[in-house]
Amino acid sequence: MRRALLALALSLPAPALADPAVIEAVTARETGAGWRFDVTLSHGDTGWDDYADGWRVVAADGTVLGTRKLLHPHEQEQPFTRSLSGVAIPDGVTEVFVEARTSVEGWNELRYPVELRRK
Repeated sequence: MRRALLALALSLPAPALADPAVIEAVTARETGAGWRFDVTLSHGDTGWDDYADGWRVVAADGTVLGTRKLLHPHEQEQPFTRSLSGVAIPDGVTEVFVEARTSVEGWNELRYPVELRRK
């Protein structure tokens, strides 16, 4: 009986592993009220059950400087770009990182480096 159950379990398809959101491109520019970030993401959004649901700007030490929540899936719009304005960057910081998030996997550990060019 145990062998039959084991054989059945091994024959079932494995659950699909979620894929992380990929940061395709980032632009950053200084504005009068902080910095504006335009981030292009791609992800295999399947609907409300699995979609890229945000990205954030972080300092090298992990301090979160700004977060952009994405409120719905983008199954038909890949890759897609969303912006966040008014991000305060401390004086002396010349590089930040962007991290992406999905509704299934949470925050991706991979960071996209962004060099800041001050006016």
